[in-house]
Amino acid sequence: MISVVDYGVCNLGSMLNMLRKVGARAELVSSAEEIGRAGKIILPGVGAFGNGIAALRERGLFEPLRKKALQDRVPLLGVCLGMQMLGRGSEEGGAPGLGLIEADSRRFRFAPDSGHKVPHMGWSLLAKRGECPLQDGLDGATRFYFCHSYHMVCSDPADVVASASYGHEFVAMVRHDNVYGVQFHPEKSHRFGMALLHNFAGI
Repeated sequence: MISVVDYGVCNLGSMLNMLRKVGARAELVSSAEEIGRAGKIILPGVGAFGNGIAALRERGLFEPLRKKALQDRVPLLGVCLGMQMLGRGSEEGGAPGLGLIEADSRRFRFAPDSGHKVPHMGWSLLAKRGECPLQDGLDGATRFYFCHSYHMVCSDPADVVASASYGHEFVAMVRHDNVYGVQFHPEKSHRFGMALLHNFAGI
């Protein structure tokens, strides 16, 4: 069973539908008790970093998520804002993140004449940078759907398992032990997203 964290900041229907399409059992969880029973967790998210962290804290989910990842060592996948919240913090707000990845999130900044707009929205190819079970069967030209204004910068390059490019190379996928993160939306990425979520279900 995959527990998808519902903390009031995004519509989770497409994530649940995609998980069920790949044959994974999934449920929404919104309490510390439910997270305490979870065997595998997806932390999705859209919107502002500070609002996401505040929502986790207001619902009493911040420390239970840290415990499940650090002590119980269950597989935890952060998606989009969820990935950024795995890090230490973000330029988008002063609130500290979950601290599960040694990383910080920074805003895309481009010259006015660069032709690159923020947020980065659309499909981008992934470049493999390290080994990760989420990538099984995804060798070659794999593309995913992105929608974000901030990107993660990792202190340890070994935590970066895939990158993408938008004006410059940026971190698209991380892994540190049992903690995984993807900057893109696998639930909106058709067959590539289905393959990645199938891999997560099989960990």
